[in-house]
Amino acid sequence: MSSQPPEPTPNRPHAAAQSQKVSHLYRYKLRSEQLAGFFQTIRDEGVRLEAITFLCIGTDRSTGDALGPLVGTFLEEAGYRQVVGTLSAPCDGSNMEERVAQLPPDGVIIAIDACLGKPQSVGQYQVANMPIEPGKSVGKRLPPVGDYSIAAIVNVDGPKKYWILQNTSLHHVVRMAKDVVAAVQAVFPTGGEADEFVRGR
Repeated sequence: MSSQPPEPTPNRPHAAAQSQKVSHLYRYKLRSEQLAGFFQTIRDEGVRLEAITFLCIGTDRSTGDALGPLVGTFLEEAGYRQVVGTLSAPCDGSNMEERVAQLPPDGVIIAIDACLGKPQSVGQYQVANMPIEPGKSVGKRLPPVGDYSIAAIVNVDGPKKYWILQNTSLHHVVRMAKDVVAAVQAVFPTGGEADEFVRGR
């Protein structure tokens, strides 16, 4: 589960900015039907699918925090090859630094994770052209990751964060994960398999 910092990580340059000048940083909330517009913004900055690695953060041992691995699994099943973090091989606090160190240094990382938020924000997605800090909202200290990021607000924040994540609706998390994948496919399609996934939602 992630929290987003106010500025990009200093030890990893914004990959998109190396080839395309980014005029400003942004972070805002979107509904599911607006996610494709976020990915279109990335594409309009000159980023190609071949350069993207989807870093899907979370664990399969917590319903709410399984959003990242679910997205990674659905992307792999749809034919996307540069995916880190799935249900069978999660990218979480126990191995994240090692997994991130293995990512292509000149690629573009889109980090995807779950988070908690205000009641009126549940079901929305906080998107940014800056990193997220995995685990920050539950007291873990992990390095910021991502050139772009999506934090899916899966439940209401509260004092017992682990309990809240454990008791988050799996149906709700799966639906939000599928919405992310559908938005990726709409803007960065891989072919027939991806189209089939969208129709089968």
